[in-house]
Order: sequence, then structure tokens, then C-alpha cells
Amino acid sequence: MATLPSVIGELSQHSKFLIRKSKTYSFNKILRCTFATSQSVPANEPRRKRDKVYNCAADSVKDIPDGATILFGGFGLCGIPEKLIAAILEAGTKDLTVVSNNAGVTDFGLGLLLKEKRIKKVIASYVGENTELERQFLQGELEMELTPQGTLAERIRAGGAGIPAFFTPTAFGTLVQEGGAPIKYSPGGTKVALSSGGRETKEFNGKEYVMETAITADWAVVKGYKTDLEGNTLFRMSARNFNPVMARAAKTTIIETEEILPVGGIDPEFVHLPGIFVDRIIKGTDYEKRIEKVVLKKPEGTQSAVKATPAAKMRERIIRRLALEFKDGMYANLGIGIPMLASNFIPANMKVILQSENGILGLGSSPESRQQVDADLINAGKETVTVLEGASYFGSEESFAMIRGGHLDLTVLGAMEVSQYGDLANWMIPGKLVKGMGGAMDLVAAPGTKVVVVMEHNSKDGGYKIVPHCSLPLTGKNCVDMIITEKGVFTVDQEKGLTLIEIAEGTELPEIITTTGCEFAVAKDLKKMGQI
Repeated sequence: MATLPSVIGELSQHSKFLIRKSKTYSFNKILRCTFATSQSVPANEPRRKRDKVYNCAADSVKDIPDGATILFGGFGLCGIPEKLIAAILEAGTKDLTVVSNNAGVTDFGLGLLLKEKRIKKVIASYVGENTELERQFLQGELEMELTPQGTLAERIRAGGAGIPAFFTPTAFGTLVQEGGAPIKYSPGGTKVALSSGGRETKEFNGKEYVMETAITADWAVVKGYKTDLEGNTLFRMSARNFNPVMARAAKTTIIETEEILPVGGIDPEFVHLPGIFVDRIIKGTDYEKRIEKVVLKKPEGTQSAVKATPAAKMRERIIRRLALEFKDGMYANLGIGIPMLASNFIPANMKVILQSENGILGLGSSPESRQQVDADLINAGKETVTVLEGASYFGSEESFAMIRGGHLDLTVLGAMEVSQYGDLANWMIPGKLVKGMGGAMDLVAAPGTKVVVVMEHNSKDGGYKIVPHCSLPLTGKNCVDMIITEKGVFTVDQEKGLTLIEIAEGTELPEIITTTGCEFAVAKDLKKMGQI
């Protein structure tokens, strides 16, 4: 290899990522393609070639065989390896087993491989807005193994660390643990052709845990921000997500990066992924970096045209009551939809640190203008956000270590059903709707974390959502501590059941009785529902 220009200048004190300054030069003259083989490596031979940089994405993926299992980095469309996905599509590789948090959207990211029917199985935590993935699954055109997001991250982390299995509190009492979750439907979706098996359980310190096995793969395809010639990589903001953990769990990891630096171009203190985990490097250009949901902060004093609608008023009533649960100095995770809107009502003199499971601690508001929008900075709902002073970024595996370790004070979620003893169902309607559990199963299993459900009191057709027993697949068992609806507030006791502690203004007790599908007690000091 040609001699690289030396790195010049001292470490910049003003660089956001503390990247050492170096001369600008072209790598085109020094790029050489080397190709790994599937043959075993002799005992004293290095597993990787010295030159890791490839000419182009096409060269780096051309030996991925049909039927391969590939780990894909990214969260939604944030931090996805756009160029490598396009190269795999162009290569015609098919019958793939894809491991990814989710599969992008219908016309971008992994959705492009789905559209061309290149994927035979998906292991993911969330279907989200990819209607084509949902359609193919429900019509029996592919297999899908839905896994709690934190469990998915930990299974991959364990695989990269050589740990074959581990026990987690997540998903105990659900279809994930008990077995029976649909993996494949028969053609046309008429019946379930393949269901998941049960998991082994074990009690530790009086609590039940579920055994999960590690995930590894022959290939990982990930997206970096800056990578040096050794493969040392730095990721940018929330685009870190699943990328580094995926890179560690594959026999061959291919990384596409926005900038290739000489050796030493990244200060060792700030390497997120050491080069030992990287086998091939390509430089990407002309990134689209599509954003799923561009959300801007509304100027103060403006009112939305839909705010006066009954549905909007109902949501605001729920949100304003939820905001009373915030306490100064608490760490909280707010789910997609109504829960996240409550962040707009945190009092100015109160400090609440919001955590997002895609790798952010210290979420701020939505950006005020398009100029502030950054595709590498989104929340768990794939919405554009900002961060507060003192925020931090990290990988998805660390995010869920925070959650499962009981370091959050409060978590808030929506629901399809809640039982009178605190069982929660919010991730699928068998045969009809499959959104996936995302991080919900991990969040509700966290020890010492208060779990609040916010939802409309009844379904759109008037059906009960607060019921004696959930009829839908559970997200968690005996996990809900409080329910807030537009009609009132219930506390939940795992043995005694529900107690109505607050009633909304304009709502009478007989109305709550007739619209609630189970029995509940009424507090002696029943109060009017609070509002912030």
C-alpha cells in the first residue's frame, strides 16, 4: 500500500467529535479490493486482510451468497447502510434472513429488498409503518420472528461476546415466553402454519426470568460516520443505535462510512467501534438520509386548527393529567403518540430527563425550523428532535441495560387493552394487525419503574379497553401501576385490582361504570381529575 500522508496538527479543541486534523487527499489511488472466503483460516494466519478498504459497495458484497443471514444496522431509516442495501439489491442476492430492529419503509431501506421478494425471514422487534412487511407476513409470503427490542439487542451483544444464552425478565408471561406467537401464516393468511416455541424459565431471587439464546451471523452490514483505515469507527448521534452491536456479532462485517481517515485520524478516546470488528470498508457518497417523520416545534401562542375537535380535547385532557406524574429530577421514557406529547407540559422550573430507547438520554423538544432538522437525530417514534445540554448518546444495547436495570423512574405507554390486575396488551391483533412490541416488553418488565398507561377509555367502536382479562396477546403481566383516560384515573393493585381515584370534570360515576369492562373500587376521597 502507498505510504499515507502523516497526520498533522494537534487534537482540535473545538471539534465536536474530537477528530484529529489531517491533510485532504484522495484514497482512490490506494484502494484495493480484497475478498474474504468462506474457507476456514489456517491457525497462524490473520482472519482479515491488511487492506480493508474496497473500491465500491458492489465489490464488498458480491460474495454474499443466496440464503445468507445478515445483521443490518439502523433504527427506522436512521443510520441505515443505504449504499450497501442498494448493492445487495443490485447483486440479486435472495432468500435472505434479515436481522434488524425493523425493516425500514415500503420504498426505502430494507423495504427495497422486501419489495423484490429477496427476504425469506425477518427477525425484528417492530414492523412499524412498513405496510409491505406486514402484508407479506399476514399473507404467508415470509417468516417473521418478533423479538422484544432490548432482548434483540442483548441477543446480538451476547453473540458478539461469545455468550450462548442469558436470562432476562423481559416477556415473562407473554407469547414470547410461552410459545405460540405466529412465525409464518399459510398462503393467503388463512391459518398459522408455524408458531414459536416456548422459552425455558428460571427463578432468581423470587422473580421469574426467561432464557434467550444469542444471535450471530456470517455477515453484518452497518453504517458509520468516520472510519479510519484500521476500521476504528465513530458514529453520529442517534445513528449509533444498532450499528456497533451488529458489527460485533458477525464473521464478516462490512461498514459503509461517510469519511475514511488515515490511521490515527480518530482519537483513541473517541472510538465507538474498534477496528477488530470491521473487515471491509467502503465510502458512501450522496446520501439521501430520508427522515420518516419531520416534526417541528409550533411557535408559542399558535393554535392548531384541529385542537378544538373533541378528539383533540380528549387527548389534551389525558396529556395534562399525565404531566402531573412528572417529578423534579426523574428519568422517564415516554412512548410513541400521546405519551410523548406530555413532554410539552413539563413545568419550566422542573428538570425531567427523557430517555429514548434508540440511544438518547436528555431528549429536548422538536426542532424549531427545517434548518435545525438532522436525519441522525430522531426519537424512538422516528420523529425529529433536539437534545438538551448534558445529553448523551449510546448504542441500543446500553439503552436497554438502563431500562432493564431499573434506572428509569417512569415509563408511559399506550394500550389496546389493560386488565384489572395490570396485564397489558399493545402489540398485535392476531391475523389482522402486527406492529410489533418494540421496546414495550422491556420497559414494562423493568424493576422499580412506575408504569403508566394513557389511552382513550374505549375503542372507536365503543368496546371495552379496561377488561377483566386481556383477550389480545400480552405485552406484560401484572405490570401496569396506573391508567389515565379522558374519563378518570385508576391505580392498579396486582391482587386487589383497580381503584378509581380521580374522575374527569363533566363525567359522572355511572358513565365510568358502564364504559369500563370490569369491576373497580372507588376511592373514599375520590377527586376531580387534575390538570397541569
